[in-house]
Amino acid sequence: MRKQSHMLLSPSIGTQRQVMSFHYGTPGAGEKIYLQGSLHADELPGMLVLHHLKKLLAAAEARQAIHGEIVIVPVANPIGLSQTLMHDQMGRFEFSSGENFNRRYSDLGALIVDRIEELLGDDEEKNKRVIRQAMREAHDAITPYTELESLRHTLQGLALDADVVLDLHCDFEAVLHVYSEPPYWTQAEPLTRFLGAQTVLLAKGSGGASFDEALSGAWWRLDEHFGKRFPIPMACMGATVELRGEADVYSDSAALDAMNLFDWLQYRGVIEGERPKLPPMLCEPTPLAGSETLRAPVAGVVAFLKRVGEHIEAGEVVAEIVDPLEDTAVQVRASVSGTLYARENRRYATRGMNLCKIAGIIAFRSGYLLSA
Repeated sequence: MRKQSHMLLSPSIGTQRQVMSFHYGTPGAGEKIYLQGSLHADELPGMLVLHHLKKLLAAAEARQAIHGEIVIVPVANPIGLSQTLMHDQMGRFEFSSGENFNRRYSDLGALIVDRIEELLGDDEEKNKRVIRQAMREAHDAITPYTELESLRHTLQGLALDADVVLDLHCDFEAVLHVYSEPPYWTQAEPLTRFLGAQTVLLAKGSGGASFDEALSGAWWRLDEHFGKRFPIPMACMGATVELRGEADVYSDSAALDAMNLFDWLQYRGVIEGERPKLPPMLCEPTPLAGSETLRAPVAGVVAFLKRVGEHIEAGEVVAEIVDPLEDTAVQVRASVSGTLYARENRRYATRGMNLCKIAGIIAFRSGYLLSA
């Protein structure tokens, strides 16, 4: 295992943070798999899962069973990890800019599209090498000016040549669910099976330039741009894995998640050994554009009537908002049928606050599909 330290730009005199990456196997000897945890720094399950996975990878490397390179960044956001306000950790947005740590990554495909046309041909593997080299050159030409920009630049630089990019997150309260893109569904399906995902949400570009989509989306966008002229592979399968809820930080479940990821790596052929049997699929994928976010119509105490993982029928009451001064209870009903896959962990709602998400099967939204 090789451990690397990547220094971020110093935001102030006497202060500098770093990102640590752990590299297992041999670069170029097979696929490159990249996994990072807690880019939203207050979402901790990913850190613990990768802690357990590192042990499994170290043992696999010791027996020379890794075919390729596996890169682990267990703490992807040291900036957000240090942001605490009155005992509350706040790791989703950077304090100084207000920007989401998981938005605004570079569109490398757009940066290289004009320069690679004359270099592409009929050989798909050669085209993949040409594109990755151009992406590396475009990335290296970017000059970050702030600590946040240097964090984004560092993480994207570690992952831009990977065959698979997994960004480990969690929601407030949730079942394990996965976000990915339709062009990669064939590749992503085994991952969702091994993880036991109870909801899978697909979108071909959800907006916001999130970390995984900035990397995976470049390939299908290049394919669409060049049409049938050149064969361009879907060479970077990206997925955001939501490891249940913020409070689901347990050694036993994290160890099991790590083992499931290890089994998936073995199934994919990155780790030598008997290929594990493909687990059953626990859900069918649904469009992210079909996901309904229920919002509080009034302020008050939130009393959920449904739990995460339950199937909801359109018209069912999911929660009540109680005003103990007026002794009123306003019902909040679903307008789509599907799995309630995530809900808020706060139990007092201000008017308009997001309460929960239901994975419907029919797309009804368009444009920007992500939360703030």
